[in-house]
Amino acid sequence: MIDPAVGALLAGAFALLFASAALHKLRNLAHFAEVFRAYEVLPPAAARFSWLVPMLELMVGAGMLASASRTGASSAGAALLLSYACAIGVNLRRGRRDLACGCGGADERRPIAAWMVWRNVFLAALLGALELPWLARPMQPADALTIGAGTAVAALLYLSVDRLLGRVAPRTAVLRGPR
Repeated sequence: MIDPAVGALLAGAFALLFASAALHKLRNLAHFAEVFRAYEVLPPAAARFSWLVPMLELMVGAGMLASASRTGASSAGAALLLSYACAIGVNLRRGRRDLACGCGGADERRPIAAWMVWRNVFLAALLGALELPWLARPMQPADALTIGAGTAVAALLYLSVDRLLGRVAPRTAVLRGPR
């Protein structure tokens, strides 16, 4: 069983994550279509449907906020994250480490890396916690502080780790040399 304050914190953090990911892609759909096509995991003609990805991310983000849709949204979100992990993993195995990850928006071009696969797998597993039954207890005023502050801390922690790994991983790969 999961405490409702922890569940709401997770739901809020994932709603923020998926909504912000969708908005980054929607800012420049043409660029996202290029990134989508470059992964070469689907036929090139499928890139014309790449706009469905941010729409699905928006639906997942919105679905996290309502208890009636949270289970479906968390399942769809986990499926998306695992799809991203697979697409990155396939291209890393192909030796295509120069592809843009597509996760930082149109203004950022970060190459894919193994840590992104593990990040997405970890986040997908964390989404599984939202599918656990929630403890039936009334929410207290302190829970609102826990949820709000916890969501803000989770977002800042995610951004910090993402930036740190995005800057450190390429440098350590150079030190290791070619594979």
